[in-house]
Amino acid sequence: MHIPRTGEAGRYAWIGMFISEVLFGLYWIITQSVRWNVVYRYPFKDTLSRRYEDKLPAIDIFVCTADPILEPPSMAINTVLSVMAYNYPPEKLSVYLSDDGGSELTFYALLEASKFSKYWIPFCKKFAVEPRSPEAYFALNVDLNDSVFAQEWSSIKKLYEDMKTRIVSAVEKGCLSNEIKGQHKGFSEWNSKVTKKDHQSIVQILIEGWNPNAVDIDGNPLPTLVYLSREKKPQYAHNFKAGAMNVLIRVSSEISDAPIILNVDCDMYSNDPDAIRDALCFLMDEKKGQQISYVQYPQSYENITKNDIYSNAGPAIFKIELAGFDGYDAMPYIGTGCFHRRESLCGSKYFENRIVEWNDAKDKIKGRTIDEVEEASKLVANCSYEKGTQWGKEMGLVYGCAVEDMVTGLTILCRGWKSIYYHPTKKAFRGVAPTTLDQALVQYKRWSEGLFQIFLSKYCPLIYGHGKIKFGAQIGYCLYLLWAPISLPALYYVVIPALCLLHSVPLFPKVFGLWFLPFAYVFVAKSAYSLIEDLSCGNTLKGWWNFQRMWVIRRTTSYFFAFVDTVIRQLGFSETGFVVTSKVVNDDVLKRYEQEIIEFGNSSIMFTIISTLAMLNLFSLSWGIKKLVFGTTFGASENLIPQIIICGLIAMVNLPVYEALFFRRDKGCMPSPVLFKSIVIASMAFLMPIY
Repeated sequence: MHIPRTGEAGRYAWIGMFISEVLFGLYWIITQSVRWNVVYRYPFKDTLSRRYEDKLPAIDIFVCTADPILEPPSMAINTVLSVMAYNYPPEKLSVYLSDDGGSELTFYALLEASKFSKYWIPFCKKFAVEPRSPEAYFALNVDLNDSVFAQEWSSIKKLYEDMKTRIVSAVEKGCLSNEIKGQHKGFSEWNSKVTKKDHQSIVQILIEGWNPNAVDIDGNPLPTLVYLSREKKPQYAHNFKAGAMNVLIRVSSEISDAPIILNVDCDMYSNDPDAIRDALCFLMDEKKGQQISYVQYPQSYENITKNDIYSNAGPAIFKIELAGFDGYDAMPYIGTGCFHRRESLCGSKYFENRIVEWNDAKDKIKGRTIDEVEEASKLVANCSYEKGTQWGKEMGLVYGCAVEDMVTGLTILCRGWKSIYYHPTKKAFRGVAPTTLDQALVQYKRWSEGLFQIFLSKYCPLIYGHGKIKFGAQIGYCLYLLWAPISLPALYYVVIPALCLLHSVPLFPKVFGLWFLPFAYVFVAKSAYSLIEDLSCGNTLKGWWNFQRMWVIRRTTSYFFAFVDTVIRQLGFSETGFVVTSKVVNDDVLKRYEQEIIEFGNSSIMFTIISTLAMLNLFSLSWGIKKLVFGTTFGASENLIPQIIICGLIAMVNLPVYEALFFRRDKGCMPSPVLFKSIVIASMAFLMPIY
């Protein structure tokens, strides 16, 4: 092993580099665990229809929203309308909108959607419309040569635009008129004492799918549609999305009690009207179906730019890594686009030779009035209902973690169930990806923080999953659970070579020596493999380069802050929080996003770190080139060439940062305070001794 002659200070820096390389090597081994047995599945819907069309199970669909400002009601109802229009018997569909914001504006939007659905659903099925989100569909260039279709298309579009205008207008005003409130008894639930964080349980059944009178304009039955806002009181922990999902499970059991549950986020509309039938091909499989707890679809986004400027799509993750989990029958639950078996979600363990009953599941409603059903549902949505129960522990989604989906999926698998990952050619669900760098980094901070919490908890798959799931799956989970701690060697590699270069302290062998070959081989092989993998998954060359930039940015900001916050939380100095990512984008930001211009635009500490590291490596690169070109002897500077290369690569991926710091004048550029702080901090590196 080559140890450079660096002096005492340089020796410590080299030891740190060695430890970082060892950690990178171990993490690389973890990444390979999900590439050993990649599995792709294909359903046969025709066979399902031929054998089970008369025995298809009822489906409960949960749509979750949390804030009418950050997640506009007009977006939520598009998701609701898209899942109401599935190619599935409507009398077997029940759709629940959980409004954790407790907003009468969201309730009003859903009421409007319930009226519009009487026109939208028959239109979709009559003309095989896709996608079945009105907003997404009317944004397409539709062929209107057929006069009959064109007339109905224009009529439906006008109905939708009028509805959208009413909803948006109400949201902008922030209140509803007395005329609107007189349209439905549900508005009486809101009074001056109701706030977002303090209100009673609200359950309103807007469409009674079991009622023969609940029909569309063609006389066909409509799906059941329910608005839910669980009770919230300041003295009770509400457990964020996990708490909302558990209330949904209980409320739906009082109304429809379907054996299969689909949950989607409010920004993930259904893009494939046959997605339910695809999932049932796995859940109803005669040989292995009874052991399947859930079928997970990938997350897909409709607003991804050609070269995916923020690397939101993650083609290798969704096409290779998650398919690798499926090879172990242990696909993680990722929170949206997932079909669950109710019994497994409610805490049941898997046992062989169990009898599966696909009941129609509406027996509880018979003989009861709608008011009685709503009152019974409100009781199970109260804050005090879970006290002294196993909800949040052994039943429903697990509490105490920011990524409740991942830990819940793990506990289900450890109870003997298996899971399926299905990545169809046609996207089953499409959502909205972050359009600013700040939103993207905050989202990844929340994810990596929650994932690291799981690793440090009793649910760590290496311990909790021992003997319950396959060893490859245990290791594979760590690929994501260790996002936060892997930030430390990444940050070290970005900072220390640059600092040592400034002080002419070599950390690598000479470029033309044999000891340099292993370093060169690892770098070239890893980069080439990553590039080939990304291109094979449909990414572009520029998209791969954007991923390299985001790799550096995420690990030195989002993952690092997640690591620090998790450690602080483990020491008991703070509590788990949850940040809702805004789905609202103004026109200027959207225009820059579509042009693939990175959006900075505020003085967050993450941007200060990004710009400081960029400036540090730019200064070091300039200093290193000066030493190399104007040094007295080439041999004295030859040892510094690897560090010059590292600083050069980091400077190259940060070209958009330099542009935002010095050349851009739009509102998305780096603010002047960030520029000033980054230059000052990076300049101080010249005076900093290396220890």
